[in-house]
Formats: sequence, C-alpha cells, structure tokens
Amino acid sequence: MRFQEIANKISGLSIKEVEERLKNGQNNKMVDENAATTSSIIRQNIFTYFNLIFAIISLLLIIAGSFKSLTFLPVIIINIIIGIAQQLRSKKVLDQLNVISKSSYQVIRDGKYQSVPIDELVLDDIILLDEGRQIPADATLVDGKVSVNESLLTGEEDEIEKVIGSDLKSGSSIISGKCLAKLTAVGNDSYAAKLTQKAKEVKHKKTDMIRAIEGIIKFAGIIIIPIGITLFSQSLFLNHKTFSDSIVSTVGALIGMIPEGLYLLVTVALAISAMKLARKKVLLHDMKSIESLARVDILCVDKTGTITANKMTVTDLILPEHVAQKDLTINQEILSKYINTIPDSNITMLALREYFTSKEAFKNAEATPFSSKVKYSQIKTENATYRLGAPDILLNQDMLEVNQAKLTQYASDGKRILALVEMTKDHAVPLLFVAIKNDIRANAKEIFSFFNENDVAIKVISGDNPLTVSKIANQAGILDSENYIDASTLKTKEDIEKAALSHTIFGRVTPEQKKVLVLAFKKNKYKVAMTGDGVNDILAMKEADCSIAMGSGSEAARQAAQVVLLDSDFSKMKDIVSQGRQIINNITRSATLFLYKNIFSMLLAIFSIITIFTYPLAPTQVSLISMFNIGIPAFLLSLETNTVKKNQNFLKETILTALPASLTSFSAIACLVVFGQLFDIPQNDIGIASTYLLAVVGFLILRNVSRPLNKYKISIFITCFAGFIICSLIPSLRSLFMLNEFSNESMVLCLIFALAEVTVMRSLTFLFENIPSALSKCRLAIQKLFAD
Repeated sequence: MRFQEIANKISGLSIKEVEERLKNGQNNKMVDENAATTSSIIRQNIFTYFNLIFAIISLLLIIAGSFKSLTFLPVIIINIIIGIAQQLRSKKVLDQLNVISKSSYQVIRDGKYQSVPIDELVLDDIILLDEGRQIPADATLVDGKVSVNESLLTGEEDEIEKVIGSDLKSGSSIISGKCLAKLTAVGNDSYAAKLTQKAKEVKHKKTDMIRAIEGIIKFAGIIIIPIGITLFSQSLFLNHKTFSDSIVSTVGALIGMIPEGLYLLVTVALAISAMKLARKKVLLHDMKSIESLARVDILCVDKTGTITANKMTVTDLILPEHVAQKDLTINQEILSKYINTIPDSNITMLALREYFTSKEAFKNAEATPFSSKVKYSQIKTENATYRLGAPDILLNQDMLEVNQAKLTQYASDGKRILALVEMTKDHAVPLLFVAIKNDIRANAKEIFSFFNENDVAIKVISGDNPLTVSKIANQAGILDSENYIDASTLKTKEDIEKAALSHTIFGRVTPEQKKVLVLAFKKNKYKVAMTGDGVNDILAMKEADCSIAMGSGSEAARQAAQVVLLDSDFSKMKDIVSQGRQIINNITRSATLFLYKNIFSMLLAIFSIITIFTYPLAPTQVSLISMFNIGIPAFLLSLETNTVKKNQNFLKETILTALPASLTSFSAIACLVVFGQLFDIPQNDIGIASTYLLAVVGFLILRNVSRPLNKYKISIFITCFAGFIICSLIPSLRSLFMLNEFSNESMVLCLIFALAEVTVMRSLTFLFENIPSALSKCRLAIQKLFAD
C-alpha cells in the first residue's frame, strides 16, 4: 500500500518525456553485436574460408575447361541453402520464445504504475524493485530499503544493504526488501552492457566436441594450401602434365581433404535441437549447452521447485513445550502481524499469508527480510523483537532438545518446520512452530528414475533441514537419499570437499557452500549441472558446466542460466539430456565418416608428393564417394534417436574409429598406384579402380559406425549402396563420374585389392579398438611397478 501511496505523490515521467527519450535513443535496449541476424546468418554461411577455396577451385576448373569435375559444386550450394534455411527457421522460433520470456517492470509514469518491457525503460524512469528482481539499469534508490546481491559484479555472495540515495548497479539483484529507484544510466551506457559481455565470455566456453571439430577444420584449412601448391607444381613441372590435367588432379586431392559438411552438420543439428526444445518451452541462452548437459555426471538440484512443486501449504501449528494452550491464539496473532509486516514474497511467506487471512500488521516496526545466510527474518517493534526461521538456527541447544521430539516427528514426514521466536537478552523463546508441506511433483519418480538409468547421480543441495530433505528425496525415488548431512557442521572448504562425494543430501547449505560443492565435484573430474531459482544460486550456477533455471524463479537466475525451463516443468530435463546425447552420438558417428575421407586424402596427397606420382582420383570421383559414403549417410544418421551416454573423448573416439579405414584405403590405393606404374596400367583405369576401392572401405566403415544395426540403419546402408551401384551402371552417370569401362587386368587387380581391404580393415579395426584398454593396462602396470 505504501508504494501505491508514493506513486500518487511521485508522477514519474510523462508520456511526452518518455517519447523524447525513446527518440534520442535513451532507452534500455542493449545492442548485441554478436546476436544472430538474418543478414549475419546468410553471411556466415556464404562467406566462409572453405567456400572461398571452393570458389577458387571452381574458377580454376572452368579455366581448365574441366566442367565435368564441377560435380561437387551443387552439393556445396545445397549445403549452404540448407544451413541458411535451418538457422533462419530456428532463429524465428527462438526469437518468438525470447519475446515471451522478456522481463517487464512496474514503472511510475504519469502518476500510475505501468508494466513496461525491460528494453523500453528510459532514462529517469522510476521503477519498483522487489525480491528476486535483477536491476535492469544503473539507478539511484529513492524510497524503501533493500538487500542486494552483487555476486555477478564482484564474485562475492555478500548481501549489501541499500538505503535512500544508494547507487544500484545493473546486473546486481534484489535479495529482499522493496524499493523505488530512478534510472541514471540505461542501455549501452549502463554497467549491464559490460556485464552482458562478461557473461557471454563465461557462457560461450567451447565444449569438447565443438573445440575438436574447430581444430580439425582449422588444421585442414591450413594444410591444404601448401599441399595444393606442391601437388600442382609437381604435376605440371615434374610429371609434365598439362595445365588442365594438373588442375584436375590437384583439385581431386584438395576436395577430399576439405571437411566441407562437418561444421554444417554440427550447426544444423544444434539448430534443430534448439528449435525442438523451444517448442517445449525450453529456452537455450547458449545452444552448445545441450552438449554440456548430455555429458553431465552429477545433477545438483534444490528440493523446492524440482523435487517438489513450487507451492507450499501450512498443515499444522505446533505449541512449543512449556507454552500454555491459552497462549496459542496470542502467538497466532503475533505471527499473523509478522507476515503482514515483513516484505518477503517467497513461496514460504505466500503459504503463511494464505493460511493467516488477517491483514493487520505491526505499527512502527523495523523489518529485516529473510536472509539465506542466517536462515531467518526479523521484526523489531517498540516492545519486542521477533524472528521467524529454522528452529535449529534460532534455538539454543537446551530449547532445541526440549522440543526435538515434536520437531523430528514432522520432519520425518518430510515437512518443513518454521519457528516464531521472541528474542530476550540471553536466548530465543519459542512462541509457535509451523509445519509446512511441500507436495512432491507428480512425475518426480519418473524423472529421477530416468537419471538413475542414464548414469547421472543426483545431489540435493538445500537450505532446509537435512532430515526433511532426505525424506522428501526418498519419496521422489532419489537413490541413496538416506545419506544426508547438515552443511552447517562443515566448517572448512576441506570438510565440504570431503563430504561432497560421500553424501547425497545436503541440508542447511549456505550460498557460499553451494559454490564450493560444485567446485568439489568438478575437482574430481565430474561434469556438473546445477539447477537454481534464486539470486543466491548464481555463483554456483556460473561454476557448473551447465546451469538450469526455472521460469518461475528469480529473473537474476534466469539471466545467469544457460538453460531456462520457461514453464518450470523439471520433466523437460529428460528431453534436453536426450537431445544432447542424440547430437553427441550422431555427430561422433558422422564426424568419423568425414575424418575417414580427410585423413585418407591427406595421406595419399603426401604419398603422391613424396613418390612424384600423379594423384589418382579426379574431383568428380571424390564427389561420388563423398555423396554415398559420407554426406547422405552422415545426415541421415544424425536424425536417429540415440540417448546412450558417451564418456570417451570426442576427438580420440572419432580418430581411432576413422584411422583403420583411412589406413586401409591409403594402403590399397597407394599399392595400386605403384602397381600401375610398374605394369603400365593407364591412369584412367587407376582412377576408376581407386574409386571402387575407396567405396568398399567407405561402406565397411559405414557399417562399423552404424553398429548396432537396426532397420533404420540398414535402410540407410541399402539406400546408399543402391545409389552408388546405380551411378556405376547407368551410362550417363558413369560418364559424369568418370567410371567408364576399364581393362580386365585392372578389374582383376581391383578385386584382389578389395578382398585384401576387407581383411586389413578388420585387423586394423580390432587393433585400434583395443589400443585404449591396452594403454590403460600398461599405465597401471607402470604405476604399480614404481609404487612397489
């Protein structure tokens, strides 16, 4: 009511003044130079390094008159179109979701409160700030009193009290209290602009998979230049080939070395997943967070809002020992006035206000809102001081022991207990205990069963009584929930780190301890996800590998999180993890196919340089292999549902899987080239035989990465195999891909090498599959030897 009365006295800006400021650009809209726009998406897909290489290659082939060798060009153009279309489609869905999730603030304009979107706030606006709100722009407090968390600015969880005249910096958050503030700097002039940039530096840490793929692309981009120049020079000046033939043979090598579809595949897969999740009301601030969450080993959750619904209900009023029954009514009245005086608006206070319907408050009282650090709130009247909070925090040992039996009875039922106490010089005198029920989510058991089955350990980190949390966790089906600890007994960082791995339930946890727990899990090489809904969760969320916020939580938590569940439905976590694992698993398989071609092409190019032999494959032949052995199957495999958790390093797994095939193809074709030189086999025959040998291994590795086979994967294999056979049989296509008839001698030689390829491929695959375990055994043996 008081703030409504103030609005009647303070008129705020007029509509005309607002329009003038908007016209002058003095609004709170921050320009994000990194944000994807339609034009930037088009530019990013067209003006790439490899597209420049392809453009130069195409121009050289046109100059050389080898138009048939341009068969790779339609594939490149289709790739660009698909990339642009899919990213624009994803952007449209995400933009719509961002509009829905945009924050609004209560602003006094023309003497009335109005709800105004964050980016439409203007300089000198007077806004209302209360618990959980993030301060949207730099401001000066003009009325009221609040406690502010500046952890995003300072890295410390200190609660700073702000009074009239205090500066409020954008990016900090209101922990408790309520105030009116006048905006003094908005948009890019405010601290929020710098904060956003810093936040992005944290959020946009590259994941293992993205880092590995970018490394592969960068390496290929660097090495193709010297190899290309050397191959062309060798062919033209040492092998005395024509300019046209030299261009064609060089381009054949370079096309095989360029991972043209790999980055596109990753980008499109992430965009599709982000769009699918957006339709389920899951907002990703960073698309790559899907991969992070898919690799998670430990998921840290709070009790309220995740295990339980985001609503509480008062079930019982309990008289403390030695308090007479006749005092019950008086103590109830004190509590009723207390909750109407305190400015808190958390779900606990909402439950109390729903139970106590009286609106009467204390007069001339000084209120101190609830603090997660001390676990209580306080009201000071002319005659007494009252506190409301956790019994084990407020009561001394003697008082706690006297009432322990009653409190344990309710805590064992999973109920939260609050104590209303009156402070004396010596101790707190309990007036009333309140039991509050927090119903478990209907689908909680199903959700946590999913994580149990998918090798994700659940750690419950709560500020509530550990016994209460343990009982609720048990009812929700969380494994090892009876293994709980009171974090208030953990006095040092070392104590917390030791308890982190040996316990599942953590009660009475302070904001600082949440951060230390997350760091302790990471210190032990675990991938950690952290859910949060309050200001005090932010530092822990920033330290986690992936952070998740509920839509019903504080705005500050939503802004700090990488993933926001807009409808606060925790069951959507299953969809996020499943999507992430599908991306990792399918891109790993697809990347293996691309690496097979790239490694083989690089080895054969280096072999050609060393031996001064002409590169045997023409660009059009490489394009055929790229189409049916790599491009089409890689794309189709990326669409398959696959939620198996992968722990192996992405780069290590893809290289170890691709190398047997690359080495097999290289060995076979290198030997074929040598045989061709020794027995004067025509260069055209060598090229055709090399294409078939490359295809044999291509289908062998496609079978390997498709294991275990199912109907979908078998259909992909058959479709691609049939496509290759059709191109080999239809005269016009054979001519296009330079697969015209070749001599019987060359055909026999090709068959012999193809049979040898099967044996070599099987042997190398077995060897490389067992290398990691063999190295691990050697490492353990050496460690044991030195230990002895």
